[in-house]
Amino acid sequence: MTTTMADRQRREFLQLAVGGAFAASLAQSGAVPVAAEPLAQPVPFAADTVLKMAAELASKPFKEPEGPSLPSVFSSLTFEQYAAIRRVPGTAIWSDQKLGFSLEPLHRGFVYTTPIGINIVENGMAQRVIYDAANFDLGSLKAPATLGDLGFSGLRILKSYDQGFEDVAIFQGATFYRSRAHAQPFGLAARGLSIRTGDDPGEEFPLFRQFWVEKPNPAANTLTIHALLDSPSVTGAFRFTLRPSEITIIDTEMTLIARAAVDKLGFGSMAAAYLFSPLDHRRPDDVRAAAHESTGLQILTGNGEWLWRPVSNRETLQISAFSDLNPRGFGLLQRSRSFDAFYDDETHWELKPSLWIEPIGDWAQGDHRLLEIPAASETNENVLVQWRPKTGMAAATTQSIAFRQFWCWSPPSRPPLASCVSSRRGKVGDHQRFAVEMAGDMFADPAKAAAASADVQASPGKIVSVRLFPYKDRRSVRVVFDLDPGSETYSELRLTLRVDNQAASETWLYRWTA
Repeated sequence: MTTTMADRQRREFLQLAVGGAFAASLAQSGAVPVAAEPLAQPVPFAADTVLKMAAELASKPFKEPEGPSLPSVFSSLTFEQYAAIRRVPGTAIWSDQKLGFSLEPLHRGFVYTTPIGINIVENGMAQRVIYDAANFDLGSLKAPATLGDLGFSGLRILKSYDQGFEDVAIFQGATFYRSRAHAQPFGLAARGLSIRTGDDPGEEFPLFRQFWVEKPNPAANTLTIHALLDSPSVTGAFRFTLRPSEITIIDTEMTLIARAAVDKLGFGSMAAAYLFSPLDHRRPDDVRAAAHESTGLQILTGNGEWLWRPVSNRETLQISAFSDLNPRGFGLLQRSRSFDAFYDDETHWELKPSLWIEPIGDWAQGDHRLLEIPAASETNENVLVQWRPKTGMAAATTQSIAFRQFWCWSPPSRPPLASCVSSRRGKVGDHQRFAVEMAGDMFADPAKAAAASADVQASPGKIVSVRLFPYKDRRSVRVVFDLDPGSETYSELRLTLRVDNQAASETWLYRWTA
């Protein structure tokens, strides 16, 4: 196994941000409470406050966020030094108020040096959270005696359960954020907005300048967060409504304002780490069977077709576009829920969250854009998915969009037909052999399983052999087929099971590359 302990620690830290589980657990240990950060003078806050700020920003040229300069002791931190910064137990905002939620502003440093404003909203008034060095255990760092108000790099959100507070979401870095269902580890990441991902002249990374968090009602299981987005091309006002439970739901509403004409926007963006699996064999000498946060991309098209596209760690960058009109859902799912699928005693990939998105309203024409980027480390989030609308935005125009995210074990919407539970590939002579297993209640009936046929297509290339193997105890049918690519270096594959001339499975798609 070539993955080092340092690699694993780095990955876990980047998923958890600074000091989270440590502080959350100690906050319930009976330690003497310490005051949370002080608050600035209150200012009025209304439903349209952030939108007005976005409009004002859009009328001016883009400027990088300005804030207190970061002392060199923090700006030059190594990963290990930043990871050593801990939150002082008992200092989380609201941790002593029985509101069901608490907040932990995150320290600046390492790669997280951009200052971000954090505000608390209550009774129509907002108060900025002021940095207080006393709320952080800096370990062995030799910081100046007087630091002043350094601001923050992001925000951690914790939910109160019977056993104590548990991390439910982290917003940190550009517009990146993560969430998870109850008892899951963190995994893949979402983005508020993507611009020109994988396109020339290079990707533009919007950022969140400020957050406003509404003080929650103790009787409700919801937390509302407003965010101000900014970039050279667009500004925007976001509203996130979090409802954590066995599935954590995040409703996202955004209004974008274009500073200049912009296209190649990405909505509902997400990214997952994918190192290897039996489909790509990138790590044949690894003691584990696989290492990935997501098994594949699920799409429910506007016309009701269920598509399943396994993802891979590629030799070269691969970009796939699945055209659609008014999509009904999409997301990166972790379908491999057995420890035996990975044999990783430390990372437990089988517990990683799936992320399913359901658009609210019509999204018109566009495509589901999938990028598979070569990666040599499991710390790289190298599988990216987003919805790319067909049309962009003209300068000075606005666009509003909304969707619901489900951070979950499995999505509430799922194919009514058999679904893919395994995809494998190997070489047999000059041919590529694939084994795809489709499972569903229908195939518990031996007659139905025996009546199944497979429609397998390749373009370019030729399918030269197709065999079906029903397994009653697994309620599945395995399809084993060979691809003869000839002199081609790629082939788009498509497979669907049929019974009585009717679709009996979701549609399996894959791009083979030499």
